[in-house]
Amino acid sequence: MTAAQIQTIEPGAGRTVLVVVAHADDPALFLGGTLALWARQGWRVVVVRATDDRWDSVGLDETETARRIAAEFRQALTILGVAEIVELGWPTDRMATLPYLELRAQVIAEIRRWRPHTLSTFDPNSVGHEDNRDHVVLAQAVDEASWTAMFDKHEPDQIAAGLAPHGVFERWYFGRRVAYPTHVVDVGTTLATKIEAGLATPTPLHHIACQLRMQAATAGRRAMPIDRAAEGELAPLFTELLKRGAARTGAPHGLAAAEEFRVVRMGGLGEWLAEVGERLP
Repeated sequence: MTAAQIQTIEPGAGRTVLVVVAHADDPALFLGGTLALWARQGWRVVVVRATDDRWDSVGLDETETARRIAAEFRQALTILGVAEIVELGWPTDRMATLPYLELRAQVIAEIRRWRPHTLSTFDPNSVGHEDNRDHVVLAQAVDEASWTAMFDKHEPDQIAAGLAPHGVFERWYFGRRVAYPTHVVDVGTTLATKIEAGLATPTPLHHIACQLRMQAATAGRRAMPIDRAAEGELAPLFTELLKRGAARTGAPHGLAAAEEFRVVRMGGLGEWLAEVGERLP
């Protein structure tokens, strides 16, 4: 396997990146530094959230949880510089039971609607490192939508409504651990923004902290940063975890902070196109 390359985020030049996630805390925690760089470089960043996160809290009912997290999601994406938000509204933690083709059709519609140069989502090849079925199902649906959006026989009702077929040039896959990373992005200049955006989603972060405290207790241990986070003081724990994760990813590449991706350009023909292709006027 070829070592991952350091990827520079180029100026957007009017281009769009479409990011499809399952939950409200996904954009900041998985690729917040890169999202902020895309926005700073003038890309139009559009984020689609598939679920309503109605169960991602402790001590709140479903309605209040969904309401709070929707507001936190918008705030986090404002911090990252995201231009547009799309909500699909599926029940959280139940995407494995969804009508798959309906989900895929929704993603096809968003690809045809926004006509992105770049599409980013969970890596369907990294499912061995993923225990959240929402992430797995969404990864598979988006992966298929990336090519079925080009077919004039898929979802003809969309085409009749004016959503013409569209071909995404490149796909940027992320995950808890990317199985075969090809590119890393230096996020040293946007790590603080990533952390700020992550902390703007306190409801799911508090839920994570409570889970960590339960797991530590099962092992007969405790950690004060976790206990403090479970009691509401979130910043010390999650700032430390996000910094550690970015440093771990960057270290093999001589970077202080990085995020990693598996990037596929034009179905694997990106290098060939660069060699033989010509720029359109």
